[in-house]
Amino acid sequence: MAESTTTQQPLAGWDKPELDLSNADWRSSSQGTGDVQIAFVEGFIAMRNGGKPENPSLIFSPAEWRAFVLNARDGEFDLT
Repeated sequence: MAESTTTQQPLAGWDKPELDLSNADWRSSSQGTGDVQIAFVEGFIAMRNGGKPENPSLIFSPAEWRAFVLNARDGEFDLT
């Protein structure tokens, strides 16, 4: 059977660098597992699932992070 190779293409409009998060100072609001953790790296904000740190992280520009935080405070993401 022939091997399948996949080339990962950058997303259209993706203007964020590949950040080295191996030495990032991850911060969490509590000590529980599965917490959302953030790190400030090279002028960007990285966010990950602390319970599965091997999974990909989300990367935000400062403007995107500000919009996310403000909308979260306003309850935009409240699913209850």
